[in-house]
Amino acid sequence: MSSDQLLQDKVIVVTGAGRGIGRGIAMMAAAHGAKVVVNDLGGAEDGSGKDSGPADEVVAEIKTAGGEAISSCASVTDFDAAHEIVATAVDYFGRIDAVVNNAGNLRDAIFHKMTEEDFDAVINVHLKGTFNVSRAAATHFRAQTSGCFVNMTSTSGLIGNFGQANYAAAKLGIVGLSKSMALDMGRFRVRSNCIAPFAWSRLIGTIPTTTDEEKARVAKIQQMTPEKIAPLAIALMSDAAKDVSGQIFGVRNNEIFLFNQSRPIRFAHTAEGWTPNTVLDRVIPAFKSDFFPLERSGDVFTWDSI
Repeated sequence: MSSDQLLQDKVIVVTGAGRGIGRGIAMMAAAHGAKVVVNDLGGAEDGSGKDSGPADEVVAEIKTAGGEAISSCASVTDFDAAHEIVATAVDYFGRIDAVVNNAGNLRDAIFHKMTEEDFDAVINVHLKGTFNVSRAAATHFRAQTSGCFVNMTSTSGLIGNFGQANYAAAKLGIVGLSKSMALDMGRFRVRSNCIAPFAWSRLIGTIPTTTDEEKARVAKIQQMTPEKIAPLAIALMSDAAKDVSGQIFGVRNNEIFLFNQSRPIRFAHTAEGWTPNTVLDRVIPAFKSDFFPLERSGDVFTWDSI
């Protein structure tokens, strides 16, 4: 166990903690003294199926290392089941101090071929799941006037990617949800932040690798292990970060980023009021030099991770 236990005796729920990023966060949280509810449905990459094995294995690893943990296989997509996840923390460990909303799935498809089922499935796990578990914890956080949410977003939503309309919509929705939670619960000393992780995981493993460019991209991502995300998550949940809320961070290997947030950058005014023609004649030409290019995440993060 770590000597400087930043999360000593805190009780933390980590969703999607059976593998990848969630597992890394759960393991490091326990190493820093936290009691961890390891939640994982144990489904396939697309969210189908259920298996208690992944969550149970992480719990066993934590206990072997001298930590405390309990598994939960409840689905974050179900409002009542999400309350069961939080109830597990309270019933077994007496309280809840932080929630890491990490559970996810992928059903990539080009937009004009995406099915309603594919769209709903991803929204339900990422966005609705984040709401469900956070809402369940919020009642406890308000009563004890403390608490922390760490929510996983993605550059797919913050910037853009091909074939991920469902995922991008969910992940950018989480940014708005996280900000609202920070605003609404700030008076109760509850904070909420987002992390956009760059890391190799089984979800990223579904990226096609048919071209040399795609193979090179995946090879670079594979160097970014999911454990690299955990230090920032642990830091944000510690009391030392009690004044950090409403922010969007990114982690890529050994790099940590702070993302900007939407604010007005240009202004146009007319005393007469606008017409469609004057907008086209004056506003669009004036603003055009500041339009954002239609880019993907890889177009913005052009350098190899360090």
